[in-house]
Amino acid sequence: MKIAIACDHGALALKNTLIAHLSKQGHEVVNFGTDTLDSCDYPDFAAKAAQAVADGTCEKGIVLCTTGIGVSITANKVKGIRCALLSDVLSARMTREHNDTNVMAMGAGIVGEKLAIEITDTWLGTAFSGDARHQRRIDKVMALEK
Repeated sequence: MKIAIACDHGALALKNTLIAHLSKQGHEVVNFGTDTLDSCDYPDFAAKAAQAVADGTCEKGIVLCTTGIGVSITANKVKGIRCALLSDVLSARMTREHNDTNVMAMGAGIVGEKLAIEITDTWLGTAFSGDARHQRRIDKVMALEK
C-alpha cells in the first residue's frame, strides 16, 4: 500500500519509527516532512499528506503532531478526507469499519511507540464493512463539503 505520512517537529521521532515499521512490512511510504526538529507549522506538512490521499497519489495517510489535534483538523479541511484522531486500538478498528477513514492522526505526546504501531497496524489492516447504514452516514458527512 502507498501511504502518505507527515509530522511537525513534535512527532519527528514517531514518524521515523512508523516509516521504518511500515517499510519493513512492504508498504511504500511517501514522506511529506518535516525532517528536522526545528520548530515548524503542522498545517504545512499535514495538508500535503492529506492532499496526496485526496487526489489518489496515496491510498491512505498518517499525520502526526504532539497531540494529533492540529494535524487532524488540518487533514479534515481537505476535500475528500475523513481523518480520525486515534489513541486506542478499538477506535482504530471501528473508524475503518464504520467511517471508512482514509487518514489517521496520532499524538506523539499521547501514545507511545508500541501503541502507535499497534494502532497503525490495526487501522491499516481493517477494511470498511460496506454496510449500507454506514455508507449512508458517510455519504451524509461527505455531502457537507458541497
